[in-house]
Amino acid sequence: MTEVLWNRMTAEELRQKAVDDAIVLLPVASTEQHGPHLATGVDTFLGGEGCQRTAKIVARNRPIVVAPVVWMGLAEHHVAFGGTFSLSLSTYHCLLKELCGSILQAGFKKILIVNSHGGNVAALNTLTTDLARELGAPIATTTLYSLPHASGAYAESLEDQKTVRHACEAETSMMLASFADCVRGDRMVEAFGPMGTHEVSLAPPLNLWRSFKELTPSGVLGDARKASAAKGERLLDVAAELLAAKLVAGEPWG
Repeated sequence: MTEVLWNRMTAEELRQKAVDDAIVLLPVASTEQHGPHLATGVDTFLGGEGCQRTAKIVARNRPIVVAPVVWMGLAEHHVAFGGTFSLSLSTYHCLLKELCGSILQAGFKKILIVNSHGGNVAALNTLTTDLARELGAPIATTTLYSLPHASGAYAESLEDQKTVRHACEAETSMMLASFADCVRGDRMVEAFGPMGTHEVSLAPPLNLWRSFKELTPSGVLGDARKASAAKGERLLDVAAELLAAKLVAGEPWG
């Protein structure tokens, strides 16, 4: 099996990957509350898992490396629950600029920032332009669960929702599939909240900042009681396959 994880390779091996024009996936996530039943590392764990699964598919066709996961992001909306780290936008900008700069200095040319946290979406949409301009490199961004047709593919595996929300049927299923020891089974009976909508929670048409506690007292958007490991395996595979197909085809740089 071809190694894809940056921090499991030697510097010499990484230099060769750069010579071979490998893609670098930089997973960006968050450490934050995920209801009464999930550990705070959900986005970090799932973002890393999604990128690793993607890279293993892509590696059959072209070189690819997965950088270590950035475990903190923009999560002020979760702070009221406790257990949450959050950065300011200016700090986040500087952090991503320095990390991408290090990857470029290591000789790589193609960087895709792969996000797994809803609170990072708006910032990354803006920073895509700034990072490319400041670093003089074609740095791209995406969110792991938002590729075209993903919603339909996820909906086939989910009972009460069409896509990924927060500490929900989808996230809990993926955690059961890959990080079951971070799921508190004895608290699953409490793991539900308003269904809400993906659009309203991330990018409302009339925008006012709100704490997540105003949206859901439990910290959950959706109903995690419907989760299963089998659903989680399918969801993780769908996310990886959709992203891998784009990268193998040469997108977004082609």
